[in-house]
Amino acid sequence: MTASDPALTALAQGWCALSLLHGRIESHIERALEARHNLSAREYSLLDVLSRQHSGEGGHLQMKQVADAVVLSQSATTRLVTRLEDRGLLSRYLCPTDRRGIYTDVSDAGLQLLSEARPTNDTALREALDEAARNPELAPLVRAVEELKVPARTP
Repeated sequence: MTASDPALTALAQGWCALSLLHGRIESHIERALEARHNLSAREYSLLDVLSRQHSGEGGHLQMKQVADAVVLSQSATTRLVTRLEDRGLLSRYLCPTDRRGIYTDVSDAGLQLLSEARPTNDTALREALDEAARNPELAPLVRAVEELKVPARTP
């Protein structure tokens, strides 16, 4: 394949369209969450991921797993956890079986904020997808997202 290969050009155009769709959705959700709940999209995502932990086998996530789930570096995730902990939305504790491990739980205040923010996130997502569906370049991607059958995550 060469740089002028039509398949590469189509692939690059597809990637640009996907990137554009993601950016528009994220920006729309970010504005809605900030305006209504003083919460960034990353903060919402972190609270959501951590709220799905459970006390069973493998139910608590290590910081690397959390970082992977919210698509941030470990250091950026640690800073984000610290900010939310400072706001009283999270708490950290040592792993009872491995004193080197640190786990993070969502506080009652964090669960309350997440509960209040979830409808805002969902509405903003729907609005962003509806807006993108009106763009002929993005409409096929919107349809693909809407047709995805993702297994439900367990808490």
